[in-house]
Parts: sequence; structure tokens; C-alpha cells
Amino acid sequence: MSRPRFPVSDHCDGEHFHNPAMAGDAGQPEPARGLMPILRWRFGGTRVRWPEHVTDPPPAGDPGTAPPPGGIALTFIGHSSFLLRLGGLTILTDPIFSQRCSPVQWLGPQRARPPGRRFEDLPRIDLVLVSHNHYDHLDLASLRAVVRRDDPAFITPLGNRHLLAKAGAASITELDWWQQHTLRDAVVTATPARHFSARTPFDRNAALWSGFMIEHQGLRVLFAGDSGDGPHWLEIHQRLGAPDLALLPIGAYDPRNLMAPVHMDPEEAAGAHRALQARRSVGIHFGTFQLTDEPIDEPPRRLAAALLAQGIDRDAFTTLGFGETREFGG
Repeated sequence: MSRPRFPVSDHCDGEHFHNPAMAGDAGQPEPARGLMPILRWRFGGTRVRWPEHVTDPPPAGDPGTAPPPGGIALTFIGHSSFLLRLGGLTILTDPIFSQRCSPVQWLGPQRARPPGRRFEDLPRIDLVLVSHNHYDHLDLASLRAVVRRDDPAFITPLGNRHLLAKAGAASITELDWWQQHTLRDAVVTATPARHFSARTPFDRNAALWSGFMIEHQGLRVLFAGDSGDGPHWLEIHQRLGAPDLALLPIGAYDPRNLMAPVHMDPEEAAGAHRALQARRSVGIHFGTFQLTDEPIDEPPRRLAAALLAQGIDRDAFTTLGFGETREFGG
């Protein structure tokens, strides 16, 4: 009998990963669906067509300016790509600067917006967090550019090392859920997410997916990665404490019968903010690549309505303009 590649756990059989079961489902790592529902969705004509190109106003703030002591500076590049600066540490999350999130640049989802900031205009990167291996989160061309210029450290869930090495990364740390790694006095913990992984038809769930809690100089920042809703938000709060800032996905949610197990909608994101007891939250994973059916501008509008309905201060959960740099705390 061959030795398992990964630790056997409630979310891994030693070779493949899955989402632990929760009340009301069987813990599927992705929607329980066959080929026909996918084909009916993709060719059924229900998708609201996004504009081919959106021109945003010049972004506010300066990504090169460090936050004050005890503060956090956050720059929205687009989709799930953010520049995060806290306590002298500069972090890039799921960087994608390419025109398409695809294995090829002549086919696949194309940007409706350019990156809010050009990579060459960003300060030196100390750490890159890669939440999982989907093409809209792990883009080899973008990773190669970061490695060439800055040679940062990388942290990613189990099973993704070979992809980061392919991009030229030298310092790679793989983590299972709840495992930690320390870099410059910052403690990074891989946190659970309800999602799945694949880059080809042959590697389904052969690598893990996660979020990350960064704890540094008394601050906690949660980058949630890509996730459906579930009890893991409350568990993250119970085990790691309330984030000072949580980056939570709010887009790519329609149709719900297919997307609910792997992508939150804005109402669920508002509930996740409450479960985490986050001091502030910022919406991510919207308005850049059309992956699902909802209109390009719907996620922030639905988020605002959800906050009102759930009695959450609108300033407590917001979105940034594309390219905007904003300070939190301090």
C-alpha cells in the first residue's frame, strides 16, 4: 500500500481533499452536478453580458506610502488581488495582472477592467499568499514577474508547491488548515474555506484551498480566499480571534443552485462578517472577470442592501475603488 501524499484528516483522504460535511449537505467539495446542468447553464442564455471594458476614475491613495503605526494600508488591484501593508510587512494576495484567467491568453475569461495598479508601480513585496490553484487566483505569469523583481516568500495550501516552483519561487511554505508559519514576527495561519481545486480535468482536488489569517504587531487580517458559506467563519473567530480587517468574497455567485457550495453571495458575506466579529471588512472577488451570471455592478449594491437588512453599519463592510489605497485603523 502506497504512503499517503498528505496527512489524513477530516478534509483529506491522503490523496485528495474535500470539504467537511456540515448540516444539510454531504460535504461535497464542489456542487453535486453532472454535465447536463453545466451545459444548460453555460449555453442557456441566462448570463447578463458584462461590458467589454470599464474605465474607472483615477484611483485614490498611494500604494507606496506605509501606514502609520498600528494601521493597515490596503490597495485593491482587482478580483482577489490586494496589496496589504502592515507593520513594515508588504503582502500581495492571489496576484493576477494577466488579461485572462486561463491556461492560454487567447481563450478564457477576460478582464473587464485593467489592474487597478500596475505591478511595476507597487512597492517591494515581502510575502505572496496564494489561496488555491484556480487560474483566477494562481496566475503563473504574474507570479513569475513578482519572483523576478522581488523574490518574495510564498505561503500556499498543501499541494501547490510544484506550481510556485514552476514560477521560479525559492521560498515556499505549504500549510494545512490551522497550520502556522512565522515570517518577520508575523504569524500566518491557513484557515478553512469551502471550495475545490483543479487546473486540468485530471487533478480535481489534488491540492488544498484555504484562507489566511495574518497576525502582526497586535493586528489581525483575514484574507478569506475563495469560499462558500459555512460554519468555518465562526470557528475561525473562536480559534484565532476577531479580525481587525477581513477580506471577504462577495461575487461570482449566480446561479445559486450551482455556485452556493463554493461562492458566497453578498448576503452570506454579510453573515460571515458577523460570525467573524470583524472590526472592518472589505469585499473581494467581483467586478473583474465574468465567471458567473450576475451583472458586473450587482455585488456591491446587494452588499449595501444586505448590511441594512442585517443591521450592520455600512462603514463596517465596504468595497474599495479599483486601484484605491485606503488606511484602516492606526
